[in-house]
Amino acid sequence: MPTATPVRARTPRPRADALRNRERIVAAAREMFVEFGPDVPLDEIARRAGVGNATVYRNFPDRDALVREVVCSVIDRTVRAAEEALAETGDAFEALARFTHTAADERISALCPMVSTTFDQNHPDLEAARQRVEQIVEEVMDRAKTAGQLRPDVGAGDLLLAVSQLSRPPAGTGCLSIDRFVHRHLQLFLDGLRAPARSVLPGTAATMEDFRQS
Repeated sequence: MPTATPVRARTPRPRADALRNRERIVAAAREMFVEFGPDVPLDEIARRAGVGNATVYRNFPDRDALVREVVCSVIDRTVRAAEEALAETGDAFEALARFTHTAADERISALCPMVSTTFDQNHPDLEAARQRVEQIVEEVMDRAKTAGQLRPDVGAGDLLLAVSQLSRPPAGTGCLSIDRFVHRHLQLFLDGLRAPARSVLPGTAATMEDFRQS
């Protein structure tokens, strides 16, 4: 007699309204973390998101989980901007520029330092997000160099260090007040990356390891 194939239990998909609530919480948290810093009360985040406190805690059991989700979401959108630019134009320098300006729009320099407040900085989600950033930056920079668009004496660490410095200050310290300067200065920086180089840079190219240790 043939053995019956076991039926696997299906994991129920989250309801559409539950997904929308989660997205609203993450969007509200991102805004308020940028405006006020990581210690903004979760009650205030719930109020801005238009949900109850219980909904916040149902999705995020603690502040660290919410901070981690916010950071991962802004990294994902920044990486996706570069990927979409490559797919649309095939222009590696355009992808690099789109990554750089999107990183500023997403407030990566304000939000990513908040990860240092989490209990587990090596959480798999954070590690995966870091790897995606490193992979796309190194890919577009290598392609831009091969195409003769990018000066050869810069590294991925140079780009990320410059983005983090030029799009400061940190969250909760008047971060929104420098908006009118950020993209202007980032574009000046990007123009300085174009080949052919007009000067010799002192020192050596900064690597991703240099960036991680900075």
